[in-house]
Amino acid sequence: QVQFVESGGGLVQPGGSLRLSCAASGMIFTNYPMSWFRRAPGKQREWVAGISIGGITNYADPVKGRFTISRDNAKSTVVLQMNSLKAEDTAVYFCNGGLSGSGYWGWGQGTQVTVSS
Repeated sequence: QVQFVESGGGLVQPGGSLRLSCAASGMIFTNYPMSWFRRAPGKQREWVAGISIGGITNYADPVKGRFTISRDNAKSTVVLQMNSLKAEDTAVYFCNGGLSGSGYWGWGQGTQVTVSS
């Protein structure tokens, strides 16, 4: 059974930074591209950033230049470094397989990010 455990969220002021981590299990991590997604209050889940098997990254326009996705294949972990956070980044953040769209598997609980002064 594929599982994802996201962590690292919290309350941060605008302009601040957070580092999210996602631990994956139940799949051969090195065989899959991975992405971060988010669901803001009252909105549908959206794709945020993705990283290929070979480490090539891609980002949604709203986060380009501010977020960085990386993966640690030895630990089956994908990380999202978020800088220059804005109020509109407030959402629950999830990870899953894939490079866009809706992810390959079921969803974990996510981690809440709140950007507010």
